[in-house]
This record gives sequence, C-alpha cells and structure tokens, in this order.
Amino acid sequence: MKTLLKKTEAYDVHTEDACALPFSSEISQTEIAKLCDYLTKKTNKQFPILTDSNINLSLLNGNIENFIGISQIPTGVIGPLKVHGTAANGAYYVPLATSEGALVASYHRGARACLLAGGITSICLKEGIQRSPVFKFENLNDLSLFISWFLAKKESLHDIVKNTSRFAKLTDTKIQIEGNHLTISFEYFTADASGQNMVTICTDAICRFMIDQCPVKPSHWFIEGNSSGDKKATAYSFNNVRGKKVTAEIELSAKIVSEVLKTSSALMDRYWRTSTMGVIQSGAIGAQGHYANGLTALFIATGQDVACVAEAATGITRMELNSNGSLYACVTLPNLIVGTVGGGTNLPTQRECLDMMDCYGEGNSIKYAEIAAALVLAGELSIAAALSAGQFTQAHQKFGRKKSL
Repeated sequence: MKTLLKKTEAYDVHTEDACALPFSSEISQTEIAKLCDYLTKKTNKQFPILTDSNINLSLLNGNIENFIGISQIPTGVIGPLKVHGTAANGAYYVPLATSEGALVASYHRGARACLLAGGITSICLKEGIQRSPVFKFENLNDLSLFISWFLAKKESLHDIVKNTSRFAKLTDTKIQIEGNHLTISFEYFTADASGQNMVTICTDAICRFMIDQCPVKPSHWFIEGNSSGDKKATAYSFNNVRGKKVTAEIELSAKIVSEVLKTSSALMDRYWRTSTMGVIQSGAIGAQGHYANGLTALFIATGQDVACVAEAATGITRMELNSNGSLYACVTLPNLIVGTVGGGTNLPTQRECLDMMDCYGEGNSIKYAEIAAALVLAGELSIAAALSAGQFTQAHQKFGRKKSL
C-alpha cells in the first residue's frame, strides 16, 4: 500500500516566517500598526472592522498581548430576573453576549416564568479556590519526612500568604500521596476576585519557602499537578467547592407552567427523569441541560475568565412534580469561578454590564454568583419545557436561523 504522506524537509526555525511575527505585551498604536502591517502583507487581506477600535488602550494592559482590535459579540438582555438570596435581593436585568440565536429568548422566557412565580431563591453556600502543587521524592521515606516537617510548619504558611496578597487567606490544606509523589492542595478565600492568579502567586511563595527551609528536598516540583480541577470538570467538585458553590430553587404553579412555558408539570417531570438517565449512560459529570449556554454568555458580557465555564458548567438540575400539580426545580453549581474585581471586569463594556446587574466592584461577588445560579435555573426550566412539549426545534427555526436580507 503506497503511503499518502511525502517526506518533507525539516522546517528551518530561522526562516523569516518562523520569527517575523512581532510580539509585544505593550499596547500602543505603534505596536498595533506593526502587527496589522505584518498581517496585511502575509494574508493579503484587510481587517477594517476588527482593527477599528476607539477604546482607551491603557485599559487593556494586563488583559491581552499582541493586541490588534476588538471582537464584537452581540449582547442581549433578559429580565427582570427576580432573586432572593443572601446578597442578591431584587429584580435584575442580565446581559448575555452570544451569537447563538434563540438563547436569549429561551432564558428570557424562563426568567418571566420565575418572576410570575415570585422569584428564585438562590444561596451561596461556600467559597474557596485551590492550587495543587506536586512534589516528587526519591522514595516514600523522604516524602514522609517532608510531610512531617510540613505539618509542623503549617501555621506559619498563613503569614506567607498575608505578606504576598492583600486579599487572599489560606483556609485549608489537603494531602494526597501516590507512591513517591506528594500533592498538597492549598485552598484560599479570595474575596471578590475570581482569584486564580492570586492563589498561584501565593502558592508559589509557599512552595519556595518549603523548598528553601525543608531539610528533605524533592527531586523536582510543579506549581500545579493538574488535580485542582482548574479549567476542567471533575467529580471531586460535588464534595468540595471551586470558586463559589451556589444552589437555587423555585416552585412554579401548574398555571405558570401551562401559560408561560407552554407545557405541563407532569411532562417536565417525565422529561427530566428520562434525560437524567441519558446523562448517566453518557458518563457525563453532573446532570444538567445547558448550563454552559447561559454561563458563557454571562461570562463574556461581564469580563469573567470564560474558560472557567469548563468547570463552572458542572452541576445538578432536579425537577419534581408536586401533588398539587406545581413543579419544583432546583440547580446546584459547585464550581462558579467568578469575580467582580480584577481580570476583565474593568474593561468598558464589561464594567457597564456588571453595573447593569449592580454587581461591579468590591462586595458584589456573592451577589453575582447568586444571580448566575438563578440565571442557570431559568435556562434549565425553559429548555426542559421546550423539549418536553416538542417546541425545541421550532424555537431554533424561529430565532436561530439567519433571515434573508
């Protein structure tokens, strides 16, 4: 059988194409022009809309490298989404940035049903975020000696964190041993920041102190051993927390289910039990309909780390038919990595979207998390209604297809 692949010469990393793309973390008109000129020459194309930005460039420092322009994402709004929580108490208008037709319409319908039912109860149960460095030793004896020293020094680690960050607090440590590998999970409280950079810097300071002071040195170590759950769905989530753990519930009367969601409580109960069996058979972590839809749109609009949807979308939805014909529904999200300060929250449109929800700045991260969980519940109700009553396809045909110009 003849091979379809032809042997090619090794690529010369010193060629012009390998190193000509200018790189800079500096954001200035000069650097933008340099990159755009390069792209025009290499692609023989212009990018007039992408590169036409009137934003104050100084606002972007720390958010982007090799900046060339702004990607515009359509942003809609739903609401009012009425929430009763420990921090979120009121009716909120929630911005959603997406290019997926029917998404905003679906969440808006769910929010309307919940408003007519008196609102969603949404409670932040727990906070914490982890970084889990791993240390490799020559043998278990050395590892054991290291652990003994570490346990004796645990209390002094709080001072290292305090001297490293104004906001982070070390709240817990957990140890896991696998052969001559030691993983230590450090858990922190990070106030109103999502905190991933914060805990990385604090953990690095702790690790360097340990390596410097411990009489038994590991052969090598890494700041993250890939067990903290960062940017991935893990079953560990349900016994712990990453970011904020929030649960939300509502009871919808049979009349609201019928008149607003256009289905019945019995059908929604039946659909959800059936679909949960599908989730189990597929091997998914958690059991939910489409958390990622609402969370991604909300995260983009409000300047969150969007990749955290990979873990934030892990959760459990439950729907039950009550004896009076009403529907009980709840969601639990153990991994809401969100913040109202730092990261992308200071960017102009992102700040405006946070302000729209009265969530910008210090003291608002729990409120944001409780609104996010309420949003997810509204979305779960709407999609379950559509699927249970056979409306799902028609809704996407109506809202999700491009209209002829």
